[in-house]
Parts: sequence; structure tokens; C-alpha cells
Amino acid sequence: MLSEPIATSDVELRQWYDRVRQRTTALTKGLSAEDMMLQSMPDASPTKWHLAHTSWFFETFALKPHLPHYRVFDADYEYLFNSYYDSVGERHPRPARGLLSRPSADEVFAYRRHIDDAMLALIDTAPSKTVADIIVTGLHHEMQHQELILTDIKHALAQNPSAFSSGHASASLPTSAAQIATDSAPLEVAFSAFTEGLYWIGAEPTDFSYDCERPRHRVFCNAFSLSNAPVTNGQWLAFMAAGGYQDPAWWLSDGWDCKQKNQWQAPLYWQEVNGEWFECQLDGYQPINLAAPVCHISYFEADAFARWAGYRLPREFELEIAATQSAAQGNFAESDRWQPQPAAAGEGLKQVYGDVWEWTSSSYSPYPGFTPEQGALGEYNGKFMVNQYVLRGGSCATAQAQMRPSYRNFFYPHQRWQFSGLRLAQ
Repeated sequence: MLSEPIATSDVELRQWYDRVRQRTTALTKGLSAEDMMLQSMPDASPTKWHLAHTSWFFETFALKPHLPHYRVFDADYEYLFNSYYDSVGERHPRPARGLLSRPSADEVFAYRRHIDDAMLALIDTAPSKTVADIIVTGLHHEMQHQELILTDIKHALAQNPSAFSSGHASASLPTSAAQIATDSAPLEVAFSAFTEGLYWIGAEPTDFSYDCERPRHRVFCNAFSLSNAPVTNGQWLAFMAAGGYQDPAWWLSDGWDCKQKNQWQAPLYWQEVNGEWFECQLDGYQPINLAAPVCHISYFEADAFARWAGYRLPREFELEIAATQSAAQGNFAESDRWQPQPAAAGEGLKQVYGDVWEWTSSSYSPYPGFTPEQGALGEYNGKFMVNQYVLRGGSCATAQAQMRPSYRNFFYPHQRWQFSGLRLAQ
């Protein structure tokens, strides 16, 4: 199953609410209060902040407007845990979220329990369709923050030189760039072809979707082909061995400037030790799995690899067409692996969903006839439609219940801390 069906009864909505909220709390297992306060960069947020913000969302958009006699847990939280909703009011600066030692983790968990009790009471009132739709949006919003909890804590823990130290002694794979260059044949990629024609793009009106996935409309696509699997770590090492990070010929100008400024020589979380490459995962440094999809690369790196390989990045419509026609499944957050896995053997498209978000060459922009949601929820997507690129397909940190062919993710071209990879097109 891909996208979670919209609840058709209050009982189903209550069960779904419980399941999503408990899943968020379960992600904190093994984290200390100190871990949950870390903010390693402005793009990331502390785990504690995610726990509070997802509760703030329900309090702000569901409880205060729609549950009579609702008692606010703490009036200060409206300021502390607002993310970017300007129409709601002022907010604490995003880069300083890691300075919020108060409220404590225990107080944030108490806040979550307060919100859960009130939300279940609201659901028990048999809410109107308008309120039920807000709750469903809040659950999808929380699943997005579940993914951010995983990616943000990974980035935070990776900054600690003593956090991950067990993997360096276990190298057994030929993961040095020099050996890859010696042992590898020229890049071999199998493709699946798609015919030219008019295709429907965008969300079905009967299923949940964000406003940026609508309205459903038709686009004309020329014939195209997509590689059957995402680019692997082994293929990326071949790019590195061929001087891909040293040759500006493959890079966009802004990408080359970004690479130079940040001294990129490999994907984020890769580290070379005694000629062998390791990758920092959520269970520590591990030898690179050559067959697994490469991840934690920027749009600039993905585009440079595609040019070096003689191909291009897909357009977002091409990936949606493939996703609509494909039953292929990948690795999602529910597996609790939280690391891309090698593609299964066999012919045809694989890992269209899951494992890694796939960069596209499409700018994040509105569809023809786009209309944002009304009110504060209209700030959720539309105001970010500038200077960002679309990614498709979900990752190993994405909830499977979120996935649908029309789902659009978006990030700035320099960002690397998400589980982002690429698939080739021609």
C-alpha cells in the first residue's frame, strides 16, 4: 500500500491519530535529553522542538478554533514553537532553536500528552469534514516531521567525533576510489522507456494531497527513458575516481562555487580512513555498501554526476509518470533501517518509491491554476515556490503512508542532509 487512505469514520481517525503520534514518540527511544536539544545547523531543528511543534500545529489549527473550552497548555509555546506561519504571529528565530533549554524534554512530553487528550476529545465529538480535514493535514504534517527528526538527529550526532567510532575496524569491501577505478567497467546503466504523449499530472481529487500537488492537469512529454535503479555508491565512487569533484567541466557555475566554498570531495557523511571509504549511519560508521543507492548529495552534485555519465536528471513529471505506472516498492521508515538498501534483482524499474529522494531538474513552482489553501495553512507550501528544486519518490526515512505518485518534496540545490540521491534520464 502507498498513501494512507483518508479516514472514513471517527473511529478510524482516532486510531490513525494514535498510531502517528505514538510513532513520533517511539523515534526518541535511545535519545537523551541532551541529544534532543541539539541543533547542528540552521536548516535542522532539535528533536525536542519537532515534538513540540507538531503538537503546536494541532493546538493552533484544530483545538483552539474548534474545541469549546479548550485550555491552552502554555501561552509561551505559541511563540516558541511556531515555525514559519507569519499570519499566526511572531516566532522564535529558527537558527536559535537549539538554545531553548526550557521547556525541558519532560515538559514537552507533558505538552504532547495534553494535546493528545484534547485531540481525542475533539475527534470524539464527531467533527465536521472541515475539522477532520485539518486533523488529516496535521497527521501528514507530523509524518513529515518524523522524517526530519531522523535526518536532523543524524546530522547532529555526526558532528560529535566520539558519537560513531565502531565501524572503522570492519572494512572488508573494495571501497577505495583508486580500486573502483581499476576494477570497474565503464558506467553501465539499464533503462526503461516511456512513450511520448499527454499525461495526467497531479493529485487525484479523492485522496489526500497538499495544495502544491494540485490541480490535476495534463502535460505533454516527449519520449524518455529512466534508469532502472537509482545511482549506487559504487557508481559514485567511479565518478570520484575519475576526478568528478576536481573537474569544473561537469558542474554548473553556482554548483562549482558551492563545492569550492564547502570543500566537497564526497557525499555528506562519507569519510576516508586508510584508503577505504566509510559512511556515517544512524548506527555508526559502516563500510560503504557499493550496491546501495548513493545519498546525502546536493542537486549540484547530482547534476554534475549526470553530465559526467552522459545523461541528465529527470524532470519531475517523468518521475510521476513512472511512479503512476510502477508497482515497485522500496525501503521506507517503517522498516526501521533508515538507510538506503540495494535494489532487488530483476528487470524493470526498481525503488521508484522509498530508499532515496530523487533530485529532478524541475524548479519548485505552481501548477497551472494553483490556488493555495485558505488562511494560515496557505503558508504551508506556496510561499516557498522560489529557488528550490523538486525531489520525488520518498526515502528510507519517509513514512510509507505519505507516498503517492504526486507527492512533491523540495529543497535548495546546496542542501545535503536529507536522504537525497538521483536516477538518470535520457
